[in-house]
Amino acid sequence: MDSIKRIYLTWHDVDKIINTLTPRLMGYNYDIVLAITRGGIVPAAIFAERLNILQVLVASVDFYEDEEHDLDWPVFMQFPADSALRGKQVLIVDDIWDRGKQVVNVTERVNQAGGRPFSVVLHYKPHRSRFPDKSPDFFGVETSDWIIYPWEVERGVVGT
Repeated sequence: MDSIKRIYLTWHDVDKIINTLTPRLMGYNYDIVLAITRGGIVPAAIFAERLNILQVLVASVDFYEDEEHDLDWPVFMQFPADSALRGKQVLIVDDIWDRGKQVVNVTERVNQAGGRPFSVVLHYKPHRSRFPDKSPDFFGVETSDWIIYPWEVERGVVGT
């Protein structure tokens, strides 16, 4: 049985990934950065700064399971008004695409609002994705490891 390797990233590691992604994002003239809570908030702020995007908004989505149909239903706890997204190029930012649920649902919601979504994640796990026909528009590193970002506190670990 393969054990999952835990990778503890430093701020320097994150900076390297963002530095690699930033030039690839520069040609798209985004109007808005849309951070997916919670993991996307820090990288979204950094991308907004590096790409000189003044408008940073937040999407908070939770999922409730329907065991009878084996589905997860998205519930948007916080999301910008459609009028804020309509006709805008929106850079959707999250830290990781694990199963892909958050990014896919936020992307669909931006499309419904009339925005033009582009997604970027620092890490992409295609082998775990629940959406084999979809992927982030941009990603820094493809991995199968368990990633711990410098802004995270592991559960059960105090003072790290």
